[in-house]
Amino acid sequence: MAEPLPSREILSWPEQKLRGHRIPGHRYTSRDFAEQEWEGMWTKVWLLLGREEEMPNPGDWQCEQLGPESILMVRQKDGGVKAFYNVCQHRGNPLVDGEKGSVRRFVCKYHSWAFMPDGELNFVPDREDFPEGNPCGKVRLAELACETFAGFVWVNMDTDCMSLKSFLGPIWDEWSRYDLQTWRRYQARTVNLPCNWKVVLDNFNESYHVPTVHMGATTQFDRTKIQGQINTNYRETRFDLSDEGHNRMVMEGGYGVGSTDKAGNILEPLAGSLRHWGLDPADFKGRPEATRRAVQQAKRRLGPGRGYTHYDKVPDEQLTDAFHYTLFPNFAVSIWSDGFHFLRARPHASDPERCVFDNWWYASCPEGDLRPVPTGIGLVERDAEVKTEVFDYGEKWIGAAIDEDVEVFVRQQRGFRSRGFTGVYLSRQESRVRRYHELIDDYIEGRLPKRP
Repeated sequence: MAEPLPSREILSWPEQKLRGHRIPGHRYTSRDFAEQEWEGMWTKVWLLLGREEEMPNPGDWQCEQLGPESILMVRQKDGGVKAFYNVCQHRGNPLVDGEKGSVRRFVCKYHSWAFMPDGELNFVPDREDFPEGNPCGKVRLAELACETFAGFVWVNMDTDCMSLKSFLGPIWDEWSRYDLQTWRRYQARTVNLPCNWKVVLDNFNESYHVPTVHMGATTQFDRTKIQGQINTNYRETRFDLSDEGHNRMVMEGGYGVGSTDKAGNILEPLAGSLRHWGLDPADFKGRPEATRRAVQQAKRRLGPGRGYTHYDKVPDEQLTDAFHYTLFPNFAVSIWSDGFHFLRARPHASDPERCVFDNWWYASCPEGDLRPVPTGIGLVERDAEVKTEVFDYGEKWIGAAIDEDVEVFVRQQRGFRSRGFTGVYLSRQESRVRRYHELIDDYIEGRLPKRP
């Protein structure tokens, strides 16, 4: 077994200079600003879209809506993935409807133009009737820059963009340790929200809201601490900002307030987690903080033999702690040792006061662990087939704790319409919010990150 990586592997990210952006309310309501965002920012950044494992064979495809665009991702014969705008080059009809499928050719339902999975136009009716000559050999589907990483398909509408690795910066190396490409989705709820997409990302760029919004999860003794297996005190939380615009927040895990009763006995779910890793909860009576290091050592010792092959690649902290990332511009994810919470907001096609919010959960799938997977909507069997549920806000439950966040999103959007709101007054721990908006302005004004 490999030696555990030292703590210094959790490298600090460089300090960022902030300009003091006031973040006025019109950024969340203005159609004009939304158009500036779309042309200046959305069309210039790498965006996480499809999942590779859902397209195992040549001709398999996925399609996702992003603002006014519909993006088609297709598995190729050589095993790679290409991305195209989902539009026929004849008269602009979308080629596919739905979320996924498999084809030999994409045949337009309007005039039967047929495109191969690599984008080549393969057939048109009455090809002799075109004054400019047979379109086959001259016309192809419009292609986007496309790369794969961590099991996902990433696209960029700027075909002259920097590489995905350069765009992700330090995240590339950190995520490469987890074998995320092998993890499976066990929860998929997508809700149409009556708020701007930035409201969602602002929320996941700070933890200042946790003691208030998630008060039901805090202890009656200390409302600044959430009850669970993580320490959310901002004084003991690590906040980082990368040059590329992505953010990281690291919270100690493996124990937390509310993990014991008044007598000091370890409670569930921490007690069950200890037993799973061969530890006796009684050994930690009155000292729950000692479970963090004990769980790290147990996972290091037992994990690889149970199929958790990525344990040998990560530092001890990543075996217990919560690593929360916000990837510019629209993706937030909390990565644990054995699961990640996928939180993504996509802009509405035309209304800046609406967005699409994905609340998904992925987990590692070691052969030796047959326990149901804990997700935000309850336990899910490891062999379960999970389909995406799409619904409007208010129609059904979104997920544990996330429902509380979403309720704030909707109220806050109403507040941004008020002429009484002229801008923010932020704490230091909310600096990631300010940095996010300043980077949006950089893109709009043409100050794109420098290529390495």
